[in-house]
Amino acid sequence: MANGDQLKALFRSYADGDDRHFHSVAMQMAAHEAKQGHGKLAEELRELLDAAKSRRQAGSSDVAIPLARPRGELASLLGVSYPADRMSDMVLAEPVLEGLQRVLKEQRHLSKLRSHGLQPRRKLLLVGPSGTGKTMTAAALAGELGIPLFVVRLDALITKFMGESAAKLRQVFDAVAATRGVYFFDEFDAIGSQRGLANDIGEIRRILNSFLLMIEQDESNSLIVAATNHADILDEALFRRFDDLVEYQLPAADDIRALLRKRLSTYMKSAKSVASLAEQAVGLSHAEITRAVADAVKEAVMQDEVSVPPETIQGLLQQRQAMRRRTSAAKP
Repeated sequence: MANGDQLKALFRSYADGDDRHFHSVAMQMAAHEAKQGHGKLAEELRELLDAAKSRRQAGSSDVAIPLARPRGELASLLGVSYPADRMSDMVLAEPVLEGLQRVLKEQRHLSKLRSHGLQPRRKLLLVGPSGTGKTMTAAALAGELGIPLFVVRLDALITKFMGESAAKLRQVFDAVAATRGVYFFDEFDAIGSQRGLANDIGEIRRILNSFLLMIEQDESNSLIVAATNHADILDEALFRRFDDLVEYQLPAADDIRALLRKRLSTYMKSAKSVASLAEQAVGLSHAEITRAVADAVKEAVMQDEVSVPPETIQGLLQQRQAMRRRTSAAKP
């Protein structure tokens, strides 16, 4: 059980309204219970804290949410935030949305599943073209669960010195076990490419081998999310280590209409105009469409206008289409 000093610190921080210190002491108490072999109790304490943070975040923007802050060398390997994103902010194909909702449902019943010897989904590999929502998915998962998003900084993780990168990766996985959160490996092909490729580098191969071992051994409560635009070059052994493979595509016409309605709900009421713009946006990614709409809305705001002319967005979408064609033509 918690010692007297911890209990006094807990009550003192509550009386002072110091949420940050209260959370810190409570997490220490949960960790102490885990070390004593009271794993179920420790897990329940962490879930109560996560639920409290989530409720506060949803109920008031004025409440300061205590952030888990990586320290020392770990601070150079992980960026941390508490996203406000939600699944409702995204427009995703139905199979993708259903799969992610399943992950969230299992995470919200984590204790119940584990008490029956079952493992919730928590290791996800997101694949698909750039700008289709992979990064926002990681943020939305963290936002929905009220837990921190940790972005793994691959530029700091990968070094040229033998064994150093694997040691840094070990620190990341130690953090995965110590602090529940969503740990996001973006541009995952940087460390997950097939062993034996012509440009294979020995240190990268060692990182991949270490990652395969560490993710297989990991039994934490954190979510590990990896994303790549180049699934075709990933090592085959990786796919077996993830619970789910989530495939993203460029948005279909129906998805584009939904995205435009969501982004233009205040600035454009004409369903006909939205449908016409959606036709012109086919072939663009979610990110490209969102940026075009944002540029149009900003211009309207600066001009003190209450609506966005369809032709303004049309021109911006055409610019994005031209840019995509130039980029495609430049590829070998």
